[in-house]
Amino acid sequence: MRILMLTNTYPPIVSGVAKSIVAFDHEFRRRNHEVRIIAPQADDETGDDPHVVRVPAIQHFNGSDFPLPVPSPGLVAATVDDFRPDVIHAHHPFFMGNTALRMARSREVPLVFTHHTMWDQYTHYTAVETPATARFVGALTAGYANLCDAVIAPSRGVAALLRERDVAARIEIIPTGVDVRKFAHGDGLAFREKHGIPASALVVGYVGRLQPEKNLAFLAESVARFMAVEPRAHFLAIGSGPSSDEIRAAMAKAGCEDRLHLPGVCQDQELIDGFHAMDVFAFASQTETQGMVLTEAMAAGKPVIALDGPGVNDVVRDRANGRLVSLAHRQLFAQALAWFAARTPKERTTLSKNARRSAERFSMNRQARRALNLYESLLEISPHHEPNGAWSRARRRIEAEWTLWSNLAHAATRALEPTS
Repeated sequence: MRILMLTNTYPPIVSGVAKSIVAFDHEFRRRNHEVRIIAPQADDETGDDPHVVRVPAIQHFNGSDFPLPVPSPGLVAATVDDFRPDVIHAHHPFFMGNTALRMARSREVPLVFTHHTMWDQYTHYTAVETPATARFVGALTAGYANLCDAVIAPSRGVAALLRERDVAARIEIIPTGVDVRKFAHGDGLAFREKHGIPASALVVGYVGRLQPEKNLAFLAESVARFMAVEPRAHFLAIGSGPSSDEIRAAMAKAGCEDRLHLPGVCQDQELIDGFHAMDVFAFASQTETQGMVLTEAMAAGKPVIALDGPGVNDVVRDRANGRLVSLAHRQLFAQALAWFAARTPKERTTLSKNARRSAERFSMNRQARRALNLYESLLEISPHHEPNGAWSRARRRIEAEWTLWSNLAHAATRALEPTS
């Protein structure tokens, strides 16, 4: 099968979407499927992936880490016509997502869209952050989903949200899988020694972008409360971003700044070693669509303490593989960490074993097979065939433009509707 993916973010950009694409791409190609990826140019890209086609992009758009793709219809069309995909998979509902829809419609190829992100909760990256902007983005995304042949929701919560927003397209729940064997083996002691963490410390860990949408002020303040009464506790936050200042401030206020460790971005084996340096993983984001980093932590045998939310409650089972904190209350979160600290060695071993079993349910092998089954079912319904002439393709391209503009107009109308 020939699978074409279009995305607004791809390595060296560090993001959950980029990690997901890389993971599925690797597994698809391991199974002898052909994959081509169209992604924006980025700083520090190596250019050594022959199956990745880069389009021009504006770097660090609006002060973010993400590039803004510049329309390149000729380059994209040539790539599509050369590759002749059986399925086109969009990973964003705008920019490259619009391009994916144009290509799919004009060439009569099934279009799949993965709803990776709660886009309406990321409007602080736009020039205008208002409730109307959030409504616009939410309606635009739901409308785009309805233009696709199938939508992948990474969790039950996202699937329910899409139905609430009147998405009538086919929805399949397929989270990004984790390479369980890879994350199972790491040198936590070496990581601790490298970053000045005592071997006897009780390490609370976090991995991810240090950005406001990750609710890191809440997380740091909650962890600091726990650390204030637990002298063995250290906080290890792997990643980079502006919220590092909030983390430092919370630790300083609690008098725990000497037990804070911010090693920056870690990748590959160093990241796995970082997971193994932790005793427990802490997570407070309320904007997630899936628990990808949670399954990585669990594959490393780490129980998870997390705020309840979409994606999270698909993974965390309270008191079985961690704790699920139902209310966003700092003291409750700190108490959940204290609960873990009070477990006996035998109880911690049980939590760790349960975490690994939970990760097995989200193995990359299983999730890739489910995605391929989805592609194959779409081809059975509408098998790919050669376009029947330039005029027919042009007509379908015009129809695609009309649907995109109609969706844009509908989203604008929803944004301007008075709130009750």
